[in-house]
Amino acid sequence: MGKKAKSMEPLIRDMLIQIGEDPEREGLVRTPERVAKAWLEIAAGYDQRPGELVRQALFEAEGKEMIVVNDIDFYSMCEHHMLPFFGKAHVAYIPDGKIVGLSKIARVVEAYARRLQVQERMTAQIANCLMDNLQPLGVAVVLHAQHLCMMMRGIQKQNSYAVTSEMLGAFEKNPKTRSEFLTLMREKP
Repeated sequence: MGKKAKSMEPLIRDMLIQIGEDPEREGLVRTPERVAKAWLEIAAGYDQRPGELVRQALFEAEGKEMIVVNDIDFYSMCEHHMLPFFGKAHVAYIPDGKIVGLSKIARVVEAYARRLQVQERMTAQIANCLMDNLQPLGVAVVLHAQHLCMMMRGIQKQNSYAVTSEMLGAFEKNPKTRSEFLTLMREKP
């Protein structure tokens, strides 16, 4: 196990004590180690460079029609309560001489999701990363997510979800382009 995880274990052990648990109880003895490992995975996005992911997978292309990747699952952690939020990302772009490998779009979503986040910022980060590194005619990103901070505590609304969008370039300027994306976003195979 890495140095980071080892240094996190006493913090997790102390948290167990602070909430009234016994970290020596059979079921909790290895919990600090498991939680530390889990958090390093959950926060792995801090070690990733999403822009590099895009730039390393660019290909020349003649087309100028919209490319849409729907229903990209993501899991993130709310920076306000450190509780999960999760959902689907829908990402589109209109190429301008270059395309990016489709899996890289999902990797960009993942890189930003695996950080402490707010959904609004994450939506903008995905869109701006693709716009800056792919340099397309436009980018559109929509995230649908459920937030455990709303479901488990506070308002406790079990069936609510948040929708955020970021439209850049042609998607921002052209209502027909935006409408086409929103229609294609709802398409199911």
